[in-house]
Amino acid sequence: MRSWFWCLRNILIAFSSLFFLVFGIQALIAAYSMKNPYEFIMHFFSSSLIILVSIVGIIYIAFRLRAALKLRTKAEDDE
Repeated sequence: MRSWFWCLRNILIAFSSLFFLVFGIQALIAAYSMKNPYEFIMHFFSSSLIILVSIVGIIYIAFRLRAALKLRTKAEDDE
């Protein structure tokens, strides 16, 4: 398996991605209470960008874990 630093880094990325996903969803919900249309547009697109970046972080972790598990099962099959 990988080193403890690899696991710690992936856990940190996963938790920060989940935090920013929740933050982005809350910001998106709050954008709909804006009275000024320019503020709404700015908040809407900024929260959408936050959500997009956090989803990319979650997908990154999913692919890294999938690759690590595939290598682990391949190494166990070779033994």
